Amino acid sequence: MLKLQHVSFRYGESEWGVFDIDLRVKPGECVVLIGESGCGKTTMTRLVNGLAPSYYFGERRGEIFIGGRLISMLPIWEVGQAVGSVFQDPSRQFFSSELPGEVAFACENHGFSQDVIRQRTDHAIRKLRLAHLKERPLDALSGGEKQRTAIASVYALRPSLYALDEPTANLDSSGVTQLKETLYQLKKEGSSLLVAEHRLSWLDGLADRYVYMEAGRIKGEYLPREMKNMTAVQLESMGLRAVGLRPMASFAVSDDGKSPAIQVKQLCCRRGKTVIWQSLSFQAPSGRITALTGRNGIGKTTIGLALSGLIGHQSGAICIEGEKMQGRKLRQRVYYCSNDTGTQFFTNSVSEELLLSSRPSEKNVFLAREMLRRLKLYPWKDAHPANLSGGQRQRLAVACALLSEKPILVLDEPTSGLDGRNMRLVAEELKAAAQSGKTILVITHDEELINACCQGRIDMEEAG
Repeated sequence: MLKLQHVSFRYGESEWGVFDIDLRVKPGECVVLIGESGCGKTTMTRLVNGLAPSYYFGERRGEIFIGGRLISMLPIWEVGQAVGSVFQDPSRQFFSSELPGEVAFACENHGFSQDVIRQRTDHAIRKLRLAHLKERPLDALSGGEKQRTAIASVYALRPSLYALDEPTANLDSSGVTQLKETLYQLKKEGSSLLVAEHRLSWLDGLADRYVYMEAGRIKGEYLPREMKNMTAVQLESMGLRAVGLRPMASFAVSDDGKSPAIQVKQLCCRRGKTVIWQSLSFQAPSGRITALTGRNGIGKTTIGLALSGLIGHQSGAICIEGEKMQGRKLRQRVYYCSNDTGTQFFTNSVSEELLLSSRPSEKNVFLAREMLRRLKLYPWKDAHPANLSGGQRQRLAVACALLSEKPILVLDEPTSGLDGRNMRLVAEELKAAAQSGKTILVITHDEELINACCQGRIDMEEAG
């Protein structure tokens, strides 16, 4: 179904992003690309779906075959029909403002008949369990709901090969299970899957081969049993996350006698006519890291925005260190780190961004420099934030939060799209910040992050 022969690619005049790649994917096979951020996984998916070099300009060498046909000889629309693409940031592939129109878009674009478009759209929406969201605009969906919408829009086209880049980055456990079931069914129908992924545990029973990449080259191929037999030390040395299914951690918020820094009492939040939360109550102790979890669309991001004073609430109370606050007072005390790094940055360089939320001083400049070194961002200190990779932007957003002078941090999916090594780096930085006195609320689906650094967990369904 897919064959790459001595394929190399570089963006513009930069160094080779991938070099001398040989890879074959059989019909009905699931091949997973693994490795640290920047190793070339995303570039591989862009080469397979034709976006490199037709959209991401650069130099390509070697040959790529889709279904036995040379990709360079195919019109781009035909490549798009043969290869379905799901991006790490789903909003970057949306063309419509509402869900049914987005799912139907690719079929419309390829000129299918009205009856076929309607049939495929309805089937894809049912298959991905999105029917209850049909009336909501796309920009009102949660990150996980957007991800499932993107997968549904590709599924409706029924390509023979799927190229998925971090498809579970924003999915809750239920969404991951649904995705796995869908991909397993596609495999049974003969579709091939090329998955670039950091979170590996959900792939147990689905993946046929793991292809490990390092610095743009394939360094090894592993069968599922070989991956399962790797020790934690081996996985960490390769920058990988845990392999194999693990039960979800469940533990109460431990205060160790500490007074609550955050208290939410009978909170009601609405967006337009939609009630997001009614009578929500929970608390998080001072100087601790608390995880806030729950299914996609339950309102975790809304709570984060309300806690930081970026949106209002209709009733109930938010208390910080025992004092009831809203609006400007909350914004002075609580720092919100968005799950959308595209809306997070405001300056022209990484260094300027880090110092934006703190007073200018030699001490803060020193602290910023050391933070960049610890999070492996120092070589990009003068780069524009928009030029960073997704994982680098994610780490920069976390660094900005940690260096802010606000005592309470709300981090929304801070490890989305991070490899094992960088996830562990972020966990260590969060622990150090908590030890220094900061209170941290982490909105996350990342069980490995929770196990690595969180000292308590609030399930939104139980809190409501």
